[in-house]
Amino acid sequence: MDKRGEKYRDLGLKLTPQRIAILDYLEGNLSHPSAEDVYRAVLRKFPTMSFATVYNTLETLKRRGMVAELTGDPEKKRFDPNPLPHHHLICTGCRKIVDVHVEYRLPVADRDRAGFDITSNHIEFLGTCPACTKRNYT
Repeated sequence: MDKRGEKYRDLGLKLTPQRIAILDYLEGNLSHPSAEDVYRAVLRKFPTMSFATVYNTLETLKRRGMVAELTGDPEKKRFDPNPLPHHHLICTGCRKIVDVHVEYRLPVADRDRAGFDITSNHIEFLGTCPACTKRNYT
């Protein structure tokens, strides 16, 4: 196994060259890519790889808590490879996503908890980014 494969050895995944390329693309990626974005990027190196391989790998990573699926884009699933707790700003125009690294303590009244012991939260703020605001108002 090469050095890149060793880096991901503890993930408990079968590490094919295609999966390593997907993991490499995701590492440090702040663009919150869709499965299609990942597929297009990795396809350059592996022209015979199927979209299903990318999608299934992302779903496996999601189930293992290694990527989060964002719900703010109704057109397509977007993935966040940063597993640390944080929130997101999502532009309703261009669908740009920006990380927000601030902790929000939101009280939830006992009557609204449905018996849940709340351990974390994730907030998606929807709005218009500066570029879309400028395009629409200038």
